[in-house]
Amino acid sequence: MTTLGQGQRRVLALHCTLAFGGAWTGVAKNLSPEVTILAPDMPSHGQSADWDESSDFSATVFNAALSTFGDEPIDIIGHSFGAMIALRLAATLPDQIRSLTLIEPVFLAVASRDAPDTMRDHDERAAPFVEAIAASNRPLAARVFNRMWSGGTPWDDIPERSRAAMIRAIHVVPDTVGFIYEDNAGLLRPGVLDAVRMPTLLMRGSQALPAISAINDGLERRLPNASQIVIEGAGHMAPITHPNEVASAIGDLLERS
Repeated sequence: MTTLGQGQRRVLALHCTLAFGGAWTGVAKNLSPEVTILAPDMPSHGQSADWDESSDFSATVFNAALSTFGDEPIDIIGHSFGAMIALRLAATLPDQIRSLTLIEPVFLAVASRDAPDTMRDHDERAAPFVEAIAASNRPLAARVFNRMWSGGTPWDDIPERSRAAMIRAIHVVPDTVGFIYEDNAGLLRPGVLDAVRMPTLLMRGSQALPAISAINDGLERRLPNASQIVIEGAGHMAPITHPNEVASAIGDLLERS
């Protein structure tokens, strides 16, 4: 668990796959001193033990996040897969969550329902990753997954330690298919998302993949108290590439929640 800040207001921040809790450092530096960010590492990420490869990875991360809840309500921020866990937490324990920030949640079941053409685009982009996983080539899988979602820095220019961390974690991604593609947690069942009544901010980069734009739009329609913003010039990794803008939007949400 990474703890950032010393304020009285507790904010649970859930990172994306292949990252770690410390990825929230830039955002945390730009939030109010009244805030403390609690940023756990998912299994096989950061300082956490390796995933056992037998349990359901998404359920394991969800249950670990549940264990951080105390008696007082908290705010939750999630990015990508972390945003999916955040959304499930909000639907499960809505009375314990003051506000919810979802940064490019990868809820591909929404895109499949609302804009299937964007999923064809997504699946074409993801094909090299699927092939690398099928070949049990984790280094290649990490490389092409990073290229799809992070863009920008060439793989060979990424520090060796960071590349090794991504290779270590990449095998968790296929196990999330049931959660993000098939909605095996039932978040899209009638009435489930109606419970997510806390102030909710959906955020994406202006360079978001088409499927992500469809997901954010679909969740904005489905969530009772949601608004959406676009971070100009950002891609999928806005919390790292645009921490000031992300923190400013989160700060505004916290002030009114």
